[in-house]
Amino acid sequence: MSKPSPFRYFKTSPEIIRLAVMLYVRFPLSLRNVEDLLHERGIDVSHETVRYWWHRFGPMFAAEIRKRRIDGMRSSRWRWHLDEMFVKINGERHYLWRAVDHEGEVLESFVTKTRDRQAALKFLKKAMRKHGGPATIVTDRLRSYGAALKELGADARQETGRWVNNRAENSHLPFRRRERAMLRFRRMRSLQKFASVHASVSNHFNQERSLSSRSVFKANRAAALTEWRGLCAE
Repeated sequence: MSKPSPFRYFKTSPEIIRLAVMLYVRFPLSLRNVEDLLHERGIDVSHETVRYWWHRFGPMFAAEIRKRRIDGMRSSRWRWHLDEMFVKINGERHYLWRAVDHEGEVLESFVTKTRDRQAALKFLKKAMRKHGGPATIVTDRLRSYGAALKELGADARQETGRWVNNRAENSHLPFRRRERAMLRFRRMRSLQKFASVHASVSNHFNQERSLSSRSVFKANRAAALTEWRGLCAE
């Protein structure tokens, strides 16, 4: 028995829904910006409709992207870069922990209220449960990482030093741009949901253009867009 289409109760075509979700998640645009861009293309939807589509289909698209990329993630066990970033929710400071591999692929995002050993341990267990244990774990000098890795028996694999964690620092920039466009977050649950979806979409469209020729970059970009247009098509 074939799986029913997730778009079966929607009058709008799946192509438009995928386009709206991609514009909102991938680029630093507000909901009203996406509404205006769609209107320019002759598509009349409200920003609240875009909001509903992203909440409904964003996690679904992200899950399918992760499922399709799972075989290629084996190389991510070589070297991880871990870092945490400050995110304010209703004026209160929270921490978004992120694990990035040596190619800039975002492996895991995890939100906590604290930045202690327990939070680092929970984050590491979640990442290792999904992706296995890496050969090298690069972190900053936050003591919580050392304590958590020692409890996991992986402290010998930790590497710290000046500038060695720039890969993780640079990976924060696209998310920071999205955060400013969204005027920050209001709940931990919303932050966790968006961070997870944003990571998957960024991984999907990240082509490392500085490492390839223009022709290769264009071919990879076209392939990524074609694959996106086929998400949840069956």
